[in-house]
Amino acid sequence: MSKQNPETKSIRTQTERSEQREHSTPLFMTSSFVFDSAEHARALFANEIEGNVYSRYSNPNTDEFVAKMCRLEEAQAGVATASGMSAIFSSLAALLEQGDHVLACRSLFGSSHQILNGILPKWGIDFSYGDIDDPESWEELIQDNTRVLFLETPSNPGLDLIDLEWAGQLADAHNLVLIVDNCFATPYLQKPMNSGADVVLHSATKFIDGQGRGIGGVIVGHERYIEEINFFCRHSGPALSPFNAWMFSKSLETLPARMDRHCSNALALAEFLEDQQNVEWVKYPFLPSHPQYKLAKKQMKQGGGVVAFNISGGYEAAKSFLDKLDTISLSANLGDTRTIATHPASTTHSKLTDDERAAVNITPGMMRIAVGLESVEDLQKDIDQALN
Repeated sequence: MSKQNPETKSIRTQTERSEQREHSTPLFMTSSFVFDSAEHARALFANEIEGNVYSRYSNPNTDEFVAKMCRLEEAQAGVATASGMSAIFSSLAALLEQGDHVLACRSLFGSSHQILNGILPKWGIDFSYGDIDDPESWEELIQDNTRVLFLETPSNPGLDLIDLEWAGQLADAHNLVLIVDNCFATPYLQKPMNSGADVVLHSATKFIDGQGRGIGGVIVGHERYIEEINFFCRHSGPALSPFNAWMFSKSLETLPARMDRHCSNALALAEFLEDQQNVEWVKYPFLPSHPQYKLAKKQMKQGGGVVAFNISGGYEAAKSFLDKLDTISLSANLGDTRTIATHPASTTHSKLTDDERAAVNITPGMMRIAVGLESVEDLQKDIDQALN
């Protein structure tokens, strides 16, 4: 197929049509598939021929969803999983062995911290954190047993950025597997594979779905690593349901249009927040005030759909702000058509210690706004009345 733009890729990748000649891919709600003969079954299980055996392994709907994500991320292969966290854990568990070491950015989603701190050490896998504002120190943190470089950019919730080109060069120089969580940017805004990433992860629950309906994840990357991850997933079972895969695949058809609106709304809201007297600081990748604004413009198409800001007065002021919101929802999700406000210190990152939160600038007054598709004027009015 000739080179196409993402708006076309997200729509025109689909499974083969059935004899019914359907225009939209049907839903294949089946747990298993029928074999033509005993020899056909044997050949499928021996991987001598391609075909569906069992929906824990593959299904036409998951195949289509993965194929679209591979085309959008410009990856060779992929695996769909039951959640974004199962995508993260499965990738690390599949590629690491006892005695290995992970170098990760300190700015990560709360549950990613828990995997590194509380789960992987049970199997003798150690880790170190690198600080985003001190990239020169990362090389010193690489050990003889370091196997994986694990990054998140933009980070959740502080919207810190890591130079993907620099990370790719660092990983290549030390023979590390570079894993990038691309959830906040989506493949429409940023393609880590083009900067040297080996594996790219997404929580499809977020912007991929875009409407807060289902849980899912996806892993794409170089075939040699996806083969190992696929083996792990096939036998440990974090399979994505055919229904959710079908839903996510349909959602991808509107991803570019939705992200354009998420980004324009988020930038307008970030600019509005900078003018509020009760707001101490605002972080958004495409705001000139962001400390990594030039990097954001270099490696992202637009700034994304999330804004972070700090309210004067700490937690009590943040709690008052949340309780006064009328239009904006209070939830721990993001990437929805509906704008969502979250207080990370008391929810998504509450399991971190005070020192760990302070190290990544998650302050008591910090708010994360996942900007939806509503009228930005209405969102500004709601925030204005809640702040003032």
